[in-house]
Amino acid sequence: MAPKRSKRSRGRPAKSKQAESPAHEEDSAEEVAKVKRKAPDAEDSGTKSTDTVAPADETAPCLWLMKSEPESRIEKGIDVKFGIEDLKALPNQTGCWDGVRNYQARNFMRDMKVDQRAFFYHSNCKEPGIAGLMKIVKEAYVDHTQFDKKDAHYDASSKPENPKWSMVDVQFERMLHRFIPLAELKKLHLQHKAKGGALRDMALFTRARLSVQPLSSEEFDFVLSLEDKDPV
Repeated sequence: MAPKRSKRSRGRPAKSKQAESPAHEEDSAEEVAKVKRKAPDAEDSGTKSTDTVAPADETAPCLWLMKSEPESRIEKGIDVKFGIEDLKALPNQTGCWDGVRNYQARNFMRDMKVDQRAFFYHSNCKEPGIAGLMKIVKEAYVDHTQFDKKDAHYDASSKPENPKWSMVDVQFERMLHRFIPLAELKKLHLQHKAKGGALRDMALFTRARLSVQPLSSEEFDFVLSLEDKDPV
């Protein structure tokens, strides 16, 4: 987290979710209502136990874009700033991606697997855009901040016996060769939407308020290719 990290300075950064507030990145109630996925530890009622392991869902997303705020903002007396440089500065360059308070974003994190890659996206700042790459190093587990009354992301309605919110651990991989700003991505999205192209349906524009977003391989590869090209 930012310099003012009291109890979370043990390699467990607090991550701002201003990107998920109604005025910024959170899904509308209609979008959230469409997602009705149970927590991984929930039991299906009325189903029989078998020894057969269900095949992996080959259509499940495996590449991601995750948003966080790189500039200071005080919420409940805590600076919730957390940019890619903050992740890079942590022990083993690893931290937990906590504070997500959007059901669809949470569900996407529950789908994440170790070694999957994600773009680190800087949001709610002077120049939003993609700063670098990280990878998932621990799959979804209970987000401790929901139970901390002093935390900016405390949720009084969430109970330890039935927690609502999850988080994953991420590790810094590298900075992009150049920062890819939102303005450039938007210009390309509009071009691709009109004429066809990799970014025509990118969630960054079709589900802009969502702070954790899936990417297709086509979208991921195209965006990554931009780092070695001149800005559009």
